[in-house]
Amino acid sequence: MREKQQTIKKETSVEGVGLHTGKKVKVVFKPAVADAGICFIRTDLKDSPSVCADLAHILDKTALPRCTSIGAGEAVVHTVEHLMAALYGLQIDNLIIEISGEEMPGLDGSGLIFYEAIKKSGVVEQQADRQYLEVKEPIWLEENGATLFAVPADHLMVSYTLDYAHPTLNAQFFSGKINADIFEKEIVSSRTFCLESEAKKLQENGLGKGANYQNTLVVTEDGVKDNKVRFPDEFVRHKVLDFIGDLYLLGKPLKAHVVCIRSGHSLNRKLLQRIVEQEKKHTQRFEPKEYQHLEGQALDTEQIKEILPHRYPFLFVDRVLDLEPGKRAVAIKNVTSNEYFFKGHFPQRPVMPGVIMVEAMAQVAGIVLLAAPENKGKLALFMAIDNVKFRRVVEPGDQLVMELTVTKIKSRAAEVHGEAKVDGKLVTEVDLTLSFTDADFLKT
Repeated sequence: MREKQQTIKKETSVEGVGLHTGKKVKVVFKPAVADAGICFIRTDLKDSPSVCADLAHILDKTALPRCTSIGAGEAVVHTVEHLMAALYGLQIDNLIIEISGEEMPGLDGSGLIFYEAIKKSGVVEQQADRQYLEVKEPIWLEENGATLFAVPADHLMVSYTLDYAHPTLNAQFFSGKINADIFEKEIVSSRTFCLESEAKKLQENGLGKGANYQNTLVVTEDGVKDNKVRFPDEFVRHKVLDFIGDLYLLGKPLKAHVVCIRSGHSLNRKLLQRIVEQEKKHTQRFEPKEYQHLEGQALDTEQIKEILPHRYPFLFVDRVLDLEPGKRAVAIKNVTSNEYFFKGHFPQRPVMPGVIMVEAMAQVAGIVLLAAPENKGKLALFMAIDNVKFRRVVEPGDQLVMELTVTKIKSRAAEVHGEAKVDGKLVTEVDLTLSFTDADFLKT
């Protein structure tokens, strides 16, 4: 069953001062319609200009240091990361945020007060399906001794290593799947921190005006000044909170395992850019020229999983471009360098195994057959493979476009002809016979 988008049930608000500006500000959270995203409105400015919380509006040169800022013209909002993390943890997709100043309130230095206020207002489902971004190929980034490494996964997992050359900030490590329960219990209440020497420099530069020993863990060589940590490893947990908040500026939740080593806002922003660039590359390839004008039903990965029992690493259909249930389908498989079978199949010169191409086409055939109403809830199993021909090799970077057509169908079996092409050139063709069986076959 597909997840639905969510917003809040009723209006709520918080008040406080900005950590950097020290200015008092009121923030009002209001429900938003499906597909609206997260939108800030500067009510203190003329005509109340707005800015969307997404990658396109992240500020760099005009941002305050040690925080994440967004802006569109006059509508600038600083230090959004703690709130954005809280919205990620609560799975809020759509929200209107009216703010009476330029910086989000620091509150207790974590995302907890935002989280509690919004949770108390109630969370409601909407009609539209939630959309995800997925890392499809490994991404590696380095900057000033910090590293980010993202790999494909079917959920968000963050592994963060914090390592300061400081007697109090010894190396700390956090790793976990970021679900609602873990976020609430282990991440959202972790507070921002800085070294005592850093705090003095910030204040000398006119920043940190709203910071104090209660909302900021000031770290000295002897420990935390005038405060106590909530977790023994609160520092690394807060870095995870910041990372999640920055990550949600993608505009959609992410599926990936991200390994972070001493990363901060600057490197986080670069990761977001790479993820979006990768998504554009794959999305553009989803529409080969010869199939631009198809009018049938299209399916994404989650919808494909509702039909087929296959899962990573043995699901070989990335997207269905055109589907006529019980008759035909056109689907794609993006062949990437991180495919598990390339590790052992001619690793000196990676070539996609022919049997995997046939399996991919068989999975598309299964989608065609099982999408028909009369076959709902059944499984499609191999009975025979005939007339297989391999015309060309398929390598990393290729996109396999597969067209499967049902040639004969009976109550218990079907015959299907398949062709696979790369850049319009035939690479494989096959005739398949599949039989139908009840889904109970998978039960043990």
